[in-house]
Amino acid sequence: MSLALAVLVSGSGSNLQAIIDAIEAGKIDAEIKLVLSNKETAYGIERAKKHGLPTVVINHTAFETREAFDRAMVQEIRSHGADVIVLAGFMRILTPIFIREFFPKIINIHPALLPSFTGAHAQRDAAGYGVRLAGCTVHFVDEIMDSGPVIVQAAVPVNAGDDEDTVGARILEYEHRIYPQALKWLAEGRLTVDGRHVHLAPSEAALIGPEAGGLVNPPLEEGF
Repeated sequence: MSLALAVLVSGSGSNLQAIIDAIEAGKIDAEIKLVLSNKETAYGIERAKKHGLPTVVINHTAFETREAFDRAMVQEIRSHGADVIVLAGFMRILTPIFIREFFPKIINIHPALLPSFTGAHAQRDAAGYGVRLAGCTVHFVDEIMDSGPVIVQAAVPVNAGDDEDTVGARILEYEHRIYPQALKWLAEGRLTVDGRHVHLAPSEAALIGPEAGGLVNPPLEEGF
């Protein structure tokens, strides 16, 4: 099925760019109906405009409550015909009003191997803790922050002396690969959720074997 996406961004939008590139390359059967941000300065909005995509900025500070802000987002997203929500560095906690409107068609990418290092400073926390493996997670979103069922994860090595920036850069390379891959699986109708477990139906797509730089499970398919 072709996905009608609303992509929510608050910052640079590098994951948005990875998704745009995959759609334009014909790798994902999807259309970005709207790129929405809570910040006028978000570079993700500029990225979207360069590709002729519809954009809207709704400043969250103009609303008295989180719920009122979320209602405004829901109205805007619905008016553009989107029904799958892609969180790509959107730095706002969504209220139940928003989540119940679109659940279970909300996905997020988090720069850690959930359930470890939730929250806004995952790379810093991982580097500070001294873990030997860090990574990123694409997951369905529920009403608990960074808690929904896991679709795909990528793990990367962490070396002694690595800091937030070096770990973050290593993770970001895989974010740009696993997020488009997860959307492809979603568009193909191959994902089913059973409690906390996400099942991926097999296909004839060629798989990429183990790589020196990281480990991805389920494995990436050719082209990602």
